[in-house]
Amino acid sequence: MKLLSFVFPIYNESENIDLLYQEMTRVLGAVEYRYELIFVNDGSADDSLGKLMALQGRDPRVVVIDFARNFGHQMAVTAGLDRADGDAVVIMDSDLQDPPEVALELVAKWEEGFDVVYAQRRSREDTAFKKFTANMYYRVLSSLSDIDIPRNTGDFRLVDRKVVLELRKYREQDRFLRGMVSYVGYRQTAVKFDRHARHAGETGYPLRKMIKFALDGIIGFSDKPLRLISGMGVLMAVISVIGIIYALVRRLFFPAQVVNGWTFTIIVVLLVGGIQLLMMGIMGTYLGRIYTQVKGRPLYSVRSIASTPGAEFHDPEALTGDPRNAA
Repeated sequence: MKLLSFVFPIYNESENIDLLYQEMTRVLGAVEYRYELIFVNDGSADDSLGKLMALQGRDPRVVVIDFARNFGHQMAVTAGLDRADGDAVVIMDSDLQDPPEVALELVAKWEEGFDVVYAQRRSREDTAFKKFTANMYYRVLSSLSDIDIPRNTGDFRLVDRKVVLELRKYREQDRFLRGMVSYVGYRQTAVKFDRHARHAGETGYPLRKMIKFALDGIIGFSDKPLRLISGMGVLMAVISVIGIIYALVRRLFFPAQVVNGWTFTIIVVLLVGGIQLLMMGIMGTYLGRIYTQVKGRPLYSVRSIASTPGAEFHDPEALTGDPRNAA
């Protein structure tokens, strides 16, 4: 019988855990699969870990990975993928915005032969600001990225085991998993769904983290910002030549007309200086990511793993987040 693994990143989700578990066991109660529920506690400050340990004590299908500190959503999902032993792995949020029933639709498409089945939002219960910024972001990402990342998708998706094994080879520090899944290829398809409102608690992605996450997607899968620097250099050179020609024409053919150029000069200096700082910032961002990557540090640190003794899972000691232990 096939094994399904469900991965849930947990960060201060104490109010959602019990209902999430109830809904998942209800939906999966009638399926003809074995399944495991992998919860990754990402340094929660509330009672999330206590509730997860209570679930694990009652249900041998529950696995709890406890991070040594908060490493972020993408690292928590990565640890779940590193730990999962299923023939297919379903990544879901823990706030019940991803309906458990839709997971079965993903599994049905997987049984049709697709290796990746991503849940694509048909509608979402979010603020107008978040909807607008998300739409604009995916437009920008689509125009800049070197790969095709489907719009209106999150990390809610199913990936076949062979895709999971492939993803384990990718140990980059600044992770954008939905882009990585698109990058590895294989047969992929979408399932449309209506995203629910968050059941309880606060989002783990405030504006500051969303901006960083957006940059991870753009910079991690495109070098166009670097090429933009050359384009801006050419543009500024053209503007400079036009300015030189203009100044020469005024000097040679209209010498009687006095041109007070102080304001114009200050504007040009400030404009060019601002553009230079912006371009240096882009280069610095890429350079900083290279610096972080070459240090070769583990992606995350695990304090403990709780799973039923004798279960058919691999050695917990292998789950270290260390690139040298990947795949």
